Amino acid sequence: KVAKNEDALKRFIGEVKTARQVAHENVCKVFDIGEINDRTYLTMEFIDGDDLSQLLNRIGRLPSDKAVEISRQICLGLHAIHKTGILHRDLKPANIIIDSQGTAKITDFGIAGFEEGFRGEESRVGTPAYMSPEQITGKEVTKKSDIYSLGLLLYEIFTGKQAVEGESLNELIEKHRTGHLTNASEIVENIDPLVEKIINRCLAKEPAERPETALQVALSLPGGNPLEAAIAAGETPSPEMVAAAPKRGSLRLFPAVTFLSVFVIFLFAIIFLNQDYSAFAFVPFEKSPEILAERSKEIVQKLSRAEKPNDTAYRFIRDNAFLTYHDLKRNEKTANFPPRKEMLKTGRALTHFFLYRQSAGYLEPFDGVTVKENDPPMTETGMIDIKLDPRGRLFEFVAIPPETDLPKAENGMNWKEFFDEAGLDFEQFEETESVLKPPVFADKRRAWKGNYAEFPNIPIRIETAEYRGNPVYFEIVHPWDSPEEEVVDNQNVFVQTGDILIIILACTIIIGSFTLAYLNLRAGRGDLRGGLKLTLFVFAVALASRLISANHIPTVSGFNSIVYEAFSDAAIVAIRIGLLYVALEPFVRRYWSEMLISWNRIMTGDFRDPMVGRDILIGGVMGLIQALALILGHTLINKFVASNDFVEIKVVTATLNGLQGWLSFILAEVVSGVFIGLMWLFVAYLFYRITGSKFLGVLSIGIIYFVFQTLFSYPTTQWYLMPSIFLTSVTLIIAIRYGLLGAISFILFFHIIWDFAITFDSSQFYFSTSLLTIIFILIAIGYAFFIAIAGQPILGGNILKKIED
Repeated sequence: KVAKNEDALKRFIGEVKTARQVAHENVCKVFDIGEINDRTYLTMEFIDGDDLSQLLNRIGRLPSDKAVEISRQICLGLHAIHKTGILHRDLKPANIIIDSQGTAKITDFGIAGFEEGFRGEESRVGTPAYMSPEQITGKEVTKKSDIYSLGLLLYEIFTGKQAVEGESLNELIEKHRTGHLTNASEIVENIDPLVEKIINRCLAKEPAERPETALQVALSLPGGNPLEAAIAAGETPSPEMVAAAPKRGSLRLFPAVTFLSVFVIFLFAIIFLNQDYSAFAFVPFEKSPEILAERSKEIVQKLSRAEKPNDTAYRFIRDNAFLTYHDLKRNEKTANFPPRKEMLKTGRALTHFFLYRQSAGYLEPFDGVTVKENDPPMTETGMIDIKLDPRGRLFEFVAIPPETDLPKAENGMNWKEFFDEAGLDFEQFEETESVLKPPVFADKRRAWKGNYAEFPNIPIRIETAEYRGNPVYFEIVHPWDSPEEEVVDNQNVFVQTGDILIIILACTIIIGSFTLAYLNLRAGRGDLRGGLKLTLFVFAVALASRLISANHIPTVSGFNSIVYEAFSDAAIVAIRIGLLYVALEPFVRRYWSEMLISWNRIMTGDFRDPMVGRDILIGGVMGLIQALALILGHTLINKFVASNDFVEIKVVTATLNGLQGWLSFILAEVVSGVFIGLMWLFVAYLFYRITGSKFLGVLSIGIIYFVFQTLFSYPTTQWYLMPSIFLTSVTLIIAIRYGLLGAISFILFFHIIWDFAITFDSSQFYFSTSLLTIIFILIAIGYAFFIAIAGQPILGGNILKKIED
């Protein structure tokens, strides 16, 4: 019939071509179409096994667990067929083959075809006992018709009985249309209620009341993993489905206690080792920013004729020039420097200094938020900048003179007072020619040369300037910031290569994020709800961080400027992270969903899930191991291998600027952790898709980290540090194995312990924020520990339950 009907033959050939695209392990593969003796035929995969009808005739019905397994496989196979637009139309036990491995495969596409191709009498082709009411009566058939046949098939699998029997076609039609089918539970007493419920839904008389897809049927069967079922069906699971995956991820008590103990021990070990590693540990920070600000005001009142300021701002600032200069000169053996640690202990402005700014107007920075050394620029009359070392000694003074001529000072300029405020002996300095132009207008310049009393081998210059006998400029110029001897360490080929790689990576991520986010949203697979939720969270945290650190101006324009800049900065960061998430998450959810299970549980508000606690705990431990490895690598190798007096400026000075700076930076670290975690996941997924190996995808992160850390290490220690960098790469790989949440935890704990100034020395002004940081870390990791053990008794009792009670 098909061979004689040209239109039907074309449609048949088209259907075969489409069926050939159904590549699923639960569907018999269709290979080709041929013709012999004017008869058109199909060639399909040979399957070594028995059809399901023969199996049921032999054993009656399948055991419950095997019935669920076979039923799920049939559902997934039918879903794969439906995705190509094909209807099977003859789903029955005789067309299901169970191969020698126990896997079900749907066969016989002889009457299958496109959904839109069946109307009227043509739709009635099939086996009447397994037809839907609409199919047997010649009405329009759809995928819901196959779902009805699927229900009849499942009924027989679980009960061993055919659901609809009749001696004639008319009798079968009547039973399908109006007859009441016997409930499966009336035949099998202990059948799972979930099974009976889904069978009855499939056998609903009205197509609209049946499940939408065969995949829904598979997900509704008991004891299965909806996530694995969706992936097996070639579907992208929803975020809720990922969150509902059966993996619990709780830790047994002993490993959980071990992880917690390692974390605490390493935390205090890092703080202890910092005393011999980090530059900030040697700098005497006895005076708080508030005390140094008062000291700055006293100097201004004493040394200048400035009026009372209308606005002030102050903060600690760090400078890497000294350590770079010291390192290079030491290796060149061109300078007889004392040990760096001893130099830092003097409290001179070598690595950190205190900046105080005041103005007759308001200090409104260009970025609208934070006052910096050159923002706003020194352009307004009445602006004064003071720089002090950590002990409160002056080392720079800049004042903008008024636009109108000042009355000339009667007694002339007494620079000795400035020397006294700088802790220098005026008599020990020799006047010399000024070589530096002052940063402000002046009518007279003077300069002196000499040495710090603490460092007789290090020459310094004192550059000054005055206008009509009033001081406008005073600065102590060190060799590392003098134009005559300034050393610029930017010619390292490794550093330049690293910068290029970072730029390439950043551009790839930005362009890729926009492109993939657009495609995902257009295809309807993007997690728009989760992306919006993450974007709003990041926006709120970033906005709070910016507002806390802002220099608030009590004017309408100042308020508007802060709001505009803070909102725009937070929005840019949030949108960038949101785009990256929407671009990346659907692909990871589809192909590597285990990376998102704990993350999606947090996104759904389940903060007490054991897997959430496990991933945070293990990620945090790995983060601390990384910090410890880097510190030990630098300290031990430089001390015993390179014989180098090494210290590292790794602390962000925002953490030295009181509670305001501490809280602002904590919030900023949360945002940074989410962003970097997503970037790592992006790279891991990219390499996984390129190589086809999840292991290589994770390994790529460690390799990239190893390369970048090697490129950016000090040239003199680059090769010595490879074992340390290798160990930190291993910890990163382990953290990534625990998904996006593990990676974020790794980043967050590493940077908090690495970037924050933490000390046990109560004489340091930041001792209180050090305790606050330690408490914050311990509370976070303690919470992760308790939810990771999932209520297991500790010391004979369930602590969480006692707390709740």
